[in-house]
Amino acid sequence: MTVSDMGLVVVGAAGRMGQTLIRTVAETRGVRLVAAVEREGAPALGRDAGELAGVGPLDVAITDDPLAAFAKADGVLDFTSPAATVTFAGYAAQARIAHVIGTTGCTAEDDARIETAARHATIVKSGNMSLGVNLLSILVEQAAKALSPEDFDIEVLEMHHRHKVDAPSGTALLLGEAAARGRAIDLQDNSVRVRDGQTGPRETGSIGFATLRGGSVVGEHSVILAGTGERITLSHQAEDRAIFARGAVAAAIWAHGRKPGLYTMRDVLGL
Repeated sequence: MTVSDMGLVVVGAAGRMGQTLIRTVAETRGVRLVAAVEREGAPALGRDAGELAGVGPLDVAITDDPLAAFAKADGVLDFTSPAATVTFAGYAAQARIAHVIGTTGCTAEDDARIETAARHATIVKSGNMSLGVNLLSILVEQAAKALSPEDFDIEVLEMHHRHKVDAPSGTALLLGEAAARGRAIDLQDNSVRVRDGQTGPRETGSIGFATLRGGSVVGEHSVILAGTGERITLSHQAEDRAIFARGAVAAAIWAHGRKPGLYTMRDVLGL
């Protein structure tokens, strides 16, 4: 590690994903942890971020002052909550640093505010940071384009651990958007999120979502294209949160020094 390495801040540092990000930064050449942020009053405040994450002392105490943290950094890794992410996007714009957003559950209003911040910050935002899922989204888009809605119905099935608070998952929505893009339709106007009671027959061309929650599942996603007499399933299983952390760090390195704007993992991966 050298002073020329890209300096990164991890926000939500004491959470499961925050600790995974800290470990990944510590293991990755070309980057270093310069700050770790938690909410005001969090039990982990003042603790060494490396010791908390299990990689040994990093001489970085967890703080509740994001403005000071961002001022000495080149980029921020953010898997927090929509409200926090919008605030952090504003801080990243003030500091003119890279902001990698893996937060899911953002509203259209949240996204609009993040897009505004991207006028001054280099923002990479994705419902999933893994290479596998982003490759899967391309396959889904191609399949949806090739198979007509009159002949094949599209359903997105996802399962996550019991602690996940938003549904459908950001990854499920990313895959749904890919399917909608393949069929040149708007997902918002053609998605079915809930089925209960007498729903009537399935509407041709709609994209359905089913959500499962339980246990410690990191993330499982399947896109089912169901035709008459045949069914195609494209799927991805995440077995370790580190795949998302590695993607986020790669996104930060890619974004470092790039002009402000709102980018996706497809941009980072050149897909």
